[in-house]
Amino acid sequence: MALDSNERPSKPIIKFESMLKTDDVYFFDAEDFEDIIHHYLNNGKISLAKKAIKIGLQQHPHSTELKLLNVEVLVFENNLEIAEQHLDSLQLLDSNNEEIYIQRANIYSKKDNHDAAVELLKKALSLAENNFEIFSLLGMEYLFMDDYQMAKENFMRCVSMDEQDYASLYNVIYCFEFLEDHEGGIQYLNDYLERNPYSEVAWHQLGKMYASKKMLQEAIAAFDFAIISDDSFIGAYYEKGKVLEKMGKYNEAIGNYETTIEIEDPTSHAYLRIGRCHEKLGNYDQAKHFYYRTVHEDPLLDKGWLAITEFHYKKGEHEKALYYINKAINIDEENPLYWKKSAKIYTALKNFDEADFSYKQTVELGNYELDTWMNWGNVVLLGSTDYKSVIQILEQGVEFYPENADILFKMAGVYLMDNNTTDAIACLTNAFQLDSDKFYLFQNEFPQFSDSKLVTDLISDIKKASR
Repeated sequence: MALDSNERPSKPIIKFESMLKTDDVYFFDAEDFEDIIHHYLNNGKISLAKKAIKIGLQQHPHSTELKLLNVEVLVFENNLEIAEQHLDSLQLLDSNNEEIYIQRANIYSKKDNHDAAVELLKKALSLAENNFEIFSLLGMEYLFMDDYQMAKENFMRCVSMDEQDYASLYNVIYCFEFLEDHEGGIQYLNDYLERNPYSEVAWHQLGKMYASKKMLQEAIAAFDFAIISDDSFIGAYYEKGKVLEKMGKYNEAIGNYETTIEIEDPTSHAYLRIGRCHEKLGNYDQAKHFYYRTVHEDPLLDKGWLAITEFHYKKGEHEKALYYINKAINIDEENPLYWKKSAKIYTALKNFDEADFSYKQTVELGNYELDTWMNWGNVVLLGSTDYKSVIQILEQGVEFYPENADILFKMAGVYLMDNNTTDAIACLTNAFQLDSDKFYLFQNEFPQFSDSKLVTDLISDIKKASR
């Protein structure tokens, strides 16, 4: 198994690097070469690992372990055919070496044949029981296959073998979350904490689990224990701040976010959270100050630009809101949220042509939310009498929301404005059957039609047919 990447270079590594700087050739044991190669692989120094493998095989041409490390590098560099040829040769010499099956599994995994990779890893496990690395690899393969139950079980085995293996612990919790088994995740973490009461990582994850279950007091307690275990654990302060926000304790939330800034370099996310808390408290100058700091710290954070834009929009400062959303669009013109906010601002400014263009960009960039289609239709209605264009927009929306009565009631009204009674009746009938309680939407938006004989007779017929 590979050495810890944080381990200090050992004497063989120092000796090897000294040799590379001279024309001398030093002799190393095969085990020394293995340690040297693992060190370079763990630190991402592939070229040095390859040099060590080459010299190592020159000095120890029959070393199976060095040959397998060579295969590992070949697989890493996607030289899969050559790697398989080497494995074929090695398997003829040592068919019971689990590392051969592990590397074959890695090859199949790279080829997206995860079922075959799992079978090979199971074979490796039969040759080397309770092998930590194999359980970890099995867990990853099951994740690739979206089999979160089996992934969870294998990562649990890793944690049971090494309770300080936080990578596997995170994966276990990820599986619980994906399986929406929050109760199971909470129980698992509480059991883990019985054995490891000062694990800040486990307390932090438990707090997030409680928060997802809206068990806010329990979440706060868990984050407090994480902080007691490690008072420099930024994640615990940040997540505690988020929970305090949900509880309406904005001043306390600000205190926790400020602590994250004191411990480490400030982040745009912390500034944004502080700004939102100040806005909720009515400290508008402070809120604006922190929103500006957010976008200064990270000009690419869309939430920052949207927050400062929304801040001015709420205050009725539409020109300022437009200025900042345009700055955001200039930074990232392919962000649909920016264009959607731009459309909203142009609508408030009664610039319906620009609002129409912004909604078009929003949709072209992949935002297909219901309110996008509805508001786009409204904008075209406000700016023109081009009812057919409005119908075309709403028809696209119906493709995404065929069972939504809101958009169908709206489309029925536009059809009536366009004197298309046949399609209007079809839409109104469909909408009423989907959700008759939403008929008030049609009545409010199209009062000129809601009491017409056509509509009242149609509604009466639908009600009779449904009895």
